[in-house]
Amino acid sequence: MTFFSARRLAVVLSIACVPVAALADGVSVRDDDSASPFPSNRHTVADFGNATFRRVNLPKPDCAVRVSDCQDIDVINTLDGFSTQPRITVPFTGAIDPASVTSDTVFLYNLGDTQSLRGFGQKVGINQILWDPASKTLVFEPDELLAERSRYVLVVTNGVRDASGKRIKPGEAMDERGGRSRGRHGGEHWRDARDAAKTVRLGRGLSIVAASLFTTQSTTGDLVKVMRQIKSSTPAPASFVIGSNGAGAVRSVFPVTPDLGVLFNRQTSTADGGVSPHALPVSALQVVPGAVGQLAYGQYSSPNYQAAGQYIPVTPTLSGRPLPQGAQNLVFQLFVPSGTKPAGGWPVAIFGHGFTDSMYGAPWTVASVFASRGIATLSINVVGHAGGSAGTLAVSQGTAAPVSVPAGGRGFDQDGNGLIDSTEGVNAAPPRTIISSRDGLRQTVIDLMQLVRQVEVGMDVDGDGSADLDAQRIYYAGQSFGGIYGTMLLGVEPAIKAGVPNVPGGSITEVARLGAFRGLTGLALALRTPQLLNLPPSTSLPVPFNFFENM
Repeated sequence: MTFFSARRLAVVLSIACVPVAALADGVSVRDDDSASPFPSNRHTVADFGNATFRRVNLPKPDCAVRVSDCQDIDVINTLDGFSTQPRITVPFTGAIDPASVTSDTVFLYNLGDTQSLRGFGQKVGINQILWDPASKTLVFEPDELLAERSRYVLVVTNGVRDASGKRIKPGEAMDERGGRSRGRHGGEHWRDARDAAKTVRLGRGLSIVAASLFTTQSTTGDLVKVMRQIKSSTPAPASFVIGSNGAGAVRSVFPVTPDLGVLFNRQTSTADGGVSPHALPVSALQVVPGAVGQLAYGQYSSPNYQAAGQYIPVTPTLSGRPLPQGAQNLVFQLFVPSGTKPAGGWPVAIFGHGFTDSMYGAPWTVASVFASRGIATLSINVVGHAGGSAGTLAVSQGTAAPVSVPAGGRGFDQDGNGLIDSTEGVNAAPPRTIISSRDGLRQTVIDLMQLVRQVEVGMDVDGDGSADLDAQRIYYAGQSFGGIYGTMLLGVEPAIKAGVPNVPGGSITEVARLGAFRGLTGLALALRTPQLLNLPPSTSLPVPFNFFENM
């Protein structure tokens, strides 16, 4: 061996003896069992009954201590993918420069719908970027709502700089030799992420230093299946003979005259006579004087998909079929324009009321404006709203005997304290509290789809044997909560020609946290085991407002 070859060998041996960490000096993305980008398919398992071919499989903490966390995970682990509006977290081995994080250096790349590959190649940027120095974690959201049941690869490039301004380095997961048998589903996920990263196009001078793959959940599948079930049926026509005047049943259709009065006896408790009466704003029907000709109440049967506990049982999103748990008779409210009915019937706008409201609130304020344009206004109560089912309307007109009409309240005493508050029953009960109002809103959407079907088969208001609403001109408008479930409705109901969701907000968690319902967020934190109120109560921050959120 020559002197030079011996020296070369010595250099190689000396390098081989240097710790790997020293060679990989620099900041990189962590991707191991203790810390990794989230969401990630490393936290899923194969499930070919689902449209995504995946099912979430998050690990559980100590369930004797973190009881609420385990209850939440039991629900989350029934999903076939992650949120279409995820809060994404990326942990690092050291500090980075947050200013270097942009939609050019960190982004999402759509690998397509799991069924059709639709959307393949779409790049999605990021926003709401936060850096948490204590945990060395980057937090952000996608710049747009992600497509449902689609695979996305999270791409982190060397355009991200560390705190000293150096480019960050590739982690072990980007090494072709790494992750073969390490961790909980880690090897399979790393291989999938590396393969997915090879399809991504980058800007000049950039290379991928970390990639993570995740699949979004199916968001419309169940409701589309229910819509098809509803469309395939021919329900009995809605009935308007639901009133009583003491002498017997009467048609609940009333001309809007100056002497019209409506008293809403809202059931607010389970005690005998537990109602709170208040007059409805009949004067609001004169915002456009004379535009509304009739006020009508009717009833129809709608399939109920909610089980006890206010949740809709999970079915596989590909092979499953949601099944009704029963049926319920729902009351609807209709404002008919004055004047001559068009040949095909009145165009109709379904109006969705807001959180804590009912069909006896906001729909009254818009009815005369719609009527002045020749549009009828139709509405129902949201699940959990308008008090208990024993509530009634007392409709009076001149010297005629008042007519009693069921008010169609959909709330109930869910917590057993004897009272029925303004939204009680819209949220899922423990141990499924993480569902919150999701299934109450999905059931409301189902009820509205059934209401659309009632219009399609013919809604005879005056009893003359002909339809009074035009099934070819059905529209939707909704306010706040009504904008949220209205957006869901517009996504799955093909018979609605146009819709206007007004101030819908979202997600509901953010609406509550940042607005007038912040106390409900605090209450949810206080009721967890262990409770999560992380500040002591004070004059400025009383219970349940005494929390500070670290995103």
